Amino acid sequence: MKQDPSVIGATLPEAQPLAKEERATYGSTAVPRRGPQKIPWPGLLVLAAAGFTAVTTELLPSGLLPQISRDLGVEESAVGSLTAAYAAIIVFTALPLSRLLAGRVPRKTLLIVTVLAFAVSNILLAFSPSLGWAVGARLLGGVAHGMLWSSMAPYVARIVPAHSVGKARAVVFSGNSIALAVGAPIGTLMGNVLTWRTSFLVLAGVGALLAFLAFWLLPAAHDAHNTKAPSLRAALKLPGVVAVATAWPLLLLAHFTLFTYVAPFLLASGLPESATSISLSVVGVASLVGIWIAGMTADSRPRTSVIAAVVLLLLAFAVLPVLGGTWVGAFGLMTVWGIAFGAIGIYNQAAILRAGGEHKDAANGLTVVTIQLGIAVGAGYGAFALTTLGAQLVPLAAAVPTAVSLAIIVASRRGGYPAGPHEKRR
Repeated sequence: MKQDPSVIGATLPEAQPLAKEERATYGSTAVPRRGPQKIPWPGLLVLAAAGFTAVTTELLPSGLLPQISRDLGVEESAVGSLTAAYAAIIVFTALPLSRLLAGRVPRKTLLIVTVLAFAVSNILLAFSPSLGWAVGARLLGGVAHGMLWSSMAPYVARIVPAHSVGKARAVVFSGNSIALAVGAPIGTLMGNVLTWRTSFLVLAGVGALLAFLAFWLLPAAHDAHNTKAPSLRAALKLPGVVAVATAWPLLLLAHFTLFTYVAPFLLASGLPESATSISLSVVGVASLVGIWIAGMTADSRPRTSVIAAVVLLLLAFAVLPVLGGTWVGAFGLMTVWGIAFGAIGIYNQAAILRAGGEHKDAANGLTVVTIQLGIAVGAGYGAFALTTLGAQLVPLAAAVPTAVSLAIIVASRRGGYPAGPHEKRR
């Protein structure tokens, strides 16, 4: 997600100049900090790869759910706890750990340790003899995930020129969408051809390599001193913040309700097991198209665009049980799902920054937690739907929170989702 942004599509944060309080202190004299003069492209690519590894780690159990279920001897719904536990631990640890470690641990060191933690988590998962051990391994990965996304954006702002912060963050966060489009599907395919344990071992190797590269390629960054902490209490008083911080996680909840159990759904619909990796690629590649569309409409027509995207997502979920039994129907609707989901991330990121106003940092931090809560609940909710309704009707369960989110967005005309400059107001 973080965007986390346990989200699962990349956002394009707006460029922000470095705060005037951000300066280096030498002895007892405060000296204005001279900002970096050029963009450290190798370091940014390492960070993008770290984001790719984090999101692939988060999503991979969904694609390998049947294999993990058979190997560990548990129900498929129980394997969904690997996704739920991962997201839940982020909810409880991301903000407290980031506040505890801020200013105490150098950001470069923290990022290197975080990437190594991903490697250790995936090694432990690959050698887990039971579901309990696997959940424990995922908890470590979840802690690392929360710390990565809590520290990555501030770190990027300190290692690039102020006028390039937006561009740099876009490069770094592109790893999210690439993981959705490529990482999870390739890992799933590898698990189908070899074993699911092999997929996580390879992912662990990637994490270890990235930690080594980060040591050599990431520049040092210094924390700001005497910087006022964002006020979460003030942000919560803004009705628009509450609306976005509720509607956006509901959409993530809906997404992961089906995404976590997409393999059982496709099998129940009559498609072969190989369709799972293809479907993940379809959703991921389509989400990149959605991000591109949102980039052209998020500023000019934000309200109309986000409503249209959520309506498309709702229709895709509602129709999948009917047309999901054919290749054309399943992947056509998954294309719509991916486009809508990719665009929704951009629209909501812009909405929370707009609604937060001067408290936008705190508002954005709030959505990091609520999004991961939505992901965690989505996996559990999907497991409940799987056992009570059956795999083929899980998309209908996903449609319910989507409809609730749509109602909130439509009602929040003045607060969280106002009309843009090119939209007619009556």
